[in-house]
Amino acid sequence: MQGLESFFEVGLNHYLILSTLLFACGLAGVLLRRNVIVIMMSIELMLNGVNLSFVAFSKYMAMLEGQIMVFFVMTIAAAEAAVGLALAVAIFKRFREVNIRYFEQLKG
Repeated sequence: MQGLESFFEVGLNHYLILSTLLFACGLAGVLLRRNVIVIMMSIELMLNGVNLSFVAFSKYMAMLEGQIMVFFVMTIAAAEAAVGLALAVAIFKRFREVNIRYFEQLKG
């Protein structure tokens, strides 16, 4: 049974592959979608991919700096979500649709 336990062991490479997949899915959502809410969710997915790599490297190197950095990234993500949702609400009130092309028309 010793060989089977080492087969299911999760290493740094597994975390980094998952992190890359999360980031790539988020990047695809940002580049391919026009809905502001979907774009914001995709940005959050990208940030979670980055956070996962920070935590994985922090665990692998036995240092806490990566986990501390995740708290800062989460704080920035919360502020970004609040501002983004406020802009989305302003766009919806004015145009009755949440589309990225309406951001340019909020100037006036």
